[in-house]
Amino acid sequence: MKASRTIISTLREAPNDAVIASHQLMMRSGLIRKLGNGLYVYMPLGYRSLMKVQKIIREELDNAGLLEIKPTVIQPGDLWRESGRWDKMSGEMLTAQNRQGQDMVVSPTAEEAFTAIVRDGLSSYKQLPFTLYQINTKYRDEIRPRYGVMRGREFTMMDAYSFDKDEKDLNASYDNVAAAYRRIFKRMGLNTISVKADTGSMGGSGSEEFMVESPVGDDTLLLCPNCDYAANVEKAACATEVPLNNEGKPQVKTDLPYEEVATPNVFSIEDMEKFFNAKPTTFLKSLVYKVYNSAVGLTKHEFYKNAETVTEGGQTYIPESFVCVIIRGDLEVNEAKLAAELKASGAELASDEDVLKYSGAPHGFVGPVGIKIPVIADKSTVDMHDCITGAGKAGYHIQHVEPGRDFTAFITADVRTCKEGDKCPDCGGTFYMKKGNELGHIFKLGTKYTKSMNVTYLAENGKPVTPLMGCYGIGVDRTLASIIEGHNDEKGICWPMSVAPYQVAIIPIQYKGQMQEVADKLYDELTKAGIEVILDDRNERPGVKFTDSELIGYPVRIIVGDKNLPNVEFKIRTAEAAEMVPATEAAKKAADYVRDELNKLNNF
Repeated sequence: MKASRTIISTLREAPNDAVIASHQLMMRSGLIRKLGNGLYVYMPLGYRSLMKVQKIIREELDNAGLLEIKPTVIQPGDLWRESGRWDKMSGEMLTAQNRQGQDMVVSPTAEEAFTAIVRDGLSSYKQLPFTLYQINTKYRDEIRPRYGVMRGREFTMMDAYSFDKDEKDLNASYDNVAAAYRRIFKRMGLNTISVKADTGSMGGSGSEEFMVESPVGDDTLLLCPNCDYAANVEKAACATEVPLNNEGKPQVKTDLPYEEVATPNVFSIEDMEKFFNAKPTTFLKSLVYKVYNSAVGLTKHEFYKNAETVTEGGQTYIPESFVCVIIRGDLEVNEAKLAAELKASGAELASDEDVLKYSGAPHGFVGPVGIKIPVIADKSTVDMHDCITGAGKAGYHIQHVEPGRDFTAFITADVRTCKEGDKCPDCGGTFYMKKGNELGHIFKLGTKYTKSMNVTYLAENGKPVTPLMGCYGIGVDRTLASIIEGHNDEKGICWPMSVAPYQVAIIPIQYKGQMQEVADKLYDELTKAGIEVILDDRNERPGVKFTDSELIGYPVRIIVGDKNLPNVEFKIRTAEAAEMVPATEAAKKAADYVRDELNKLNNF
């Protein structure tokens, strides 16, 4: 490609809303242009790199035996009602009605569409297992789109769905895709961290994220230095400590009845520490949470026995409910864990009005003794004794509380937020923390969608069976941005060879005379050798061409100047200095370097 025949539109300064390296560099190098809030257009150079990312993904998935299809971006809303997610995901979805008044969805994800596609053609166990995938456009109505294509509203995603007869097949499909992911990211020059993760609105059980370390990452990772434990903070578990009393010894049961204490102006844990002269490990922190679309069986609790429920997609849930969460005083509740435990679409702290309505006390005085709504106890409270907590009425706390004696939890579960310094549940090592960006996510969905959407096949015994599903996704735009986040310097992008828009740039000081002849000859030799090369034949000052080449980040640069001929300047983008080589040898040297770099990325 000759530069004069493509679009190169670099900027000296990044736009004000570009605050991370990838967004700044993609805008400055002209890889993308902004069309609207959260909407970006890939320009020719950026689109070449995006297509290379897709090509690597496609090659590795095809090699792993996955089957590519091309579903529509627009989906019937009825499919989302079948699955039970029409209301749960309404805030994220862009919807419209066609001329017949039928609700339609601009795809934010494709579990429903793939399940419906398979339902129409699956009949026998002999067809299973298989995994289908697409690389397609998605749209999610992000509340705060930011960081350019890292978190845009419209984006390109690879999503795959496995359909399996049993757990053995599902595990094999899951492991097969996970191995392909590792090859994909390695070929792109990315070092990923595999972490346990929350399944979120997708549902299911087993879940794993492929993360890259980033100082501006959306996710917080907890890692153990002594073993391979790694988890997103939304999912991370940690070893449960023995709760200690004020003397630093394990807490012991008390026979004293709980006692009400007037505590005016004592609202927070810090206030309680001062008032009772006690450590927060002796306090039961009680918080009222509002829970959305819980399907965990809260109707078994007395308070919700007659609650109104909704059945959608074969699943029954309470649209809105309230629970009291108790946790050791020095810990914090993890809302993602709480929602997952209650099989809910979300959970948040209740409003002051609702706290008073459902607990009988304002925030700061809530307690589990005598409360009517279900009590969800964190595992940190299991061995707590002789505790202090809210009395359930304004201005009072109670002491000498014994869990199990004075109140009974409806559910006991791990709903705490783990943090740096906590202990690994596997080996006891001390967690450290990193920020990361999610590139890929894989789930074991089980029968969540196949059951709600009535997908069956005939087993060997002739009886209908519901197949299991796995779900696998890679954010293509986010992956490209993450490559740039991890490969740049003060001058611009430093592309890995496999995803660079062009592998070699030939830059004549002036595109005329002998410089033009040598540049054209190098261009022809490299093109015939299968190397992707751009020849900067623009009528621009040499400094502009050099600056653009470094900003855009071509891995190899060959400068042709009349003062150096018959030699040319050969410069690797990441090298400190250039070297002079005979023009007759430059093409071979560049081709050999390109192939060596590709081999390093592709061989593992």
